[in-house]
Amino acid sequence: MKRFVFSRISQLALVSAIALALCNLSDCYDPMDPNGNVKVTFDIYKWTTDGYMARVTIQNHHQYRHVEKPGWKLGWTWAGDEVIWLMSGAFATQQGNCSSFKFQIPHSCKKDPVILDLMPEVSPENRSEGCCRGGLLSAWAIDPSKSFSSFEIQVGNLEGNSTGHAPLNLTLMAPGPGYTCGPLVNTDPTVSSDIGGRREVQVFRTWKSTCLYSSFLANKAPVCCVSLSTFYNPRITSCPTCSCGCKEAGPDTSSCISEGTALPQSDALSNTDVVQCTDHNCPIRVHWHLKNNYLDYWRVKLTVSNYNYKRNYSNWNVLVQHPGFGQSMTTYSFNSSVLPTVGWEDEVALFWGINYYNTELLQADKDQLGSVTTEILLKKDMESFTLGNGWTFPRRIYFNGESCQMPLPDNFPVLPNGTSSQNPIPHLSLLLTIMLTLKLVNSWF
Repeated sequence: MKRFVFSRISQLALVSAIALALCNLSDCYDPMDPNGNVKVTFDIYKWTTDGYMARVTIQNHHQYRHVEKPGWKLGWTWAGDEVIWLMSGAFATQQGNCSSFKFQIPHSCKKDPVILDLMPEVSPENRSEGCCRGGLLSAWAIDPSKSFSSFEIQVGNLEGNSTGHAPLNLTLMAPGPGYTCGPLVNTDPTVSSDIGGRREVQVFRTWKSTCLYSSFLANKAPVCCVSLSTFYNPRITSCPTCSCGCKEAGPDTSSCISEGTALPQSDALSNTDVVQCTDHNCPIRVHWHLKNNYLDYWRVKLTVSNYNYKRNYSNWNVLVQHPGFGQSMTTYSFNSSVLPTVGWEDEVALFWGINYYNTELLQADKDQLGSVTTEILLKKDMESFTLGNGWTFPRRIYFNGESCQMPLPDNFPVLPNGTSSQNPIPHLSLLLTIMLTLKLVNSWF
């Protein structure tokens, strides 16, 4: 019996090991954002003669991953022969074949429509409540009020007295690939308040889907890397070589542009990223500099640099995992917040720009990089603070939700002569030895 139990445990352990090997942690589950997802909700609030009217809401529940330009695209496949008669707050990219309709022409007859958000400056008659953000969704921890977008849709051409079937094959581009959406399923009808919150009103029917993000499915090359420096060591730990790919050989490379070289004017490059040629070849570099060590506090300078000649980063954010964030923190030029995590001993802090000051990380030009920077004052935990063994450096850094390439711990800046903050400096020990010897010799005479 014991042998059988041991055999079963061994099999389970083997299966678990294989599963972990095949499933990268960042692809299957993000402990820094355990509840991160995008939810899509269809609320049917009115029946029509041949269908229904619905409000569709896209809600971003990611703490630090936002939907940036050019914005989200939502698509699905109709279960039957449905058409979209009217839309407000968004539009279908293609009308499709509507030749079977002779009098009233639908907004879209496509079997698999693709929906885009309207821009903020759209005219009032085309708007709906919660719409028109240009496809942009803020991260939940930064601005919940801008983390969702809604539009209204009138669906028709349903057969008989059908109350409709949930759309199939829901897809979300935000703005590129990476999201996998589950099927739209029946849930409890959405309830809202009316008459100043004194009355509850619910829709007739609600379908919901959850979309999860995977960097593996997005198939993105790394977009950022991390470099390190300290006040006690002149050496700068650069980004790992080829962090975001290696530059092509030869002077006429198209993957990057050497510093000081004129940018090409070719239209072929107008919609592609062009970065400055560096050893790391990344569009973004995050630099962590330990600036000062005070009695009760220590000061860090955090700088984010943009090496991209063709792209500004709007509403950027940086996520940093570090044990020092367990104490009080003062950030001078960025907004900041400590986020809850699951399974990590170290705290995680989120940094982002201040409105009307530095929410835009500007592109590089031939003279300088675009950059944003702040100083951070951290209170010491005397039971854990140490300058030795790389404690003062981040464990992990994300830019706009994407993991940055970190230097190896062996390359971190170290204390002079390999000493730790707890060990006496050798020169001081030698001086004390000489003084004690002289004192002993004097006592003999």
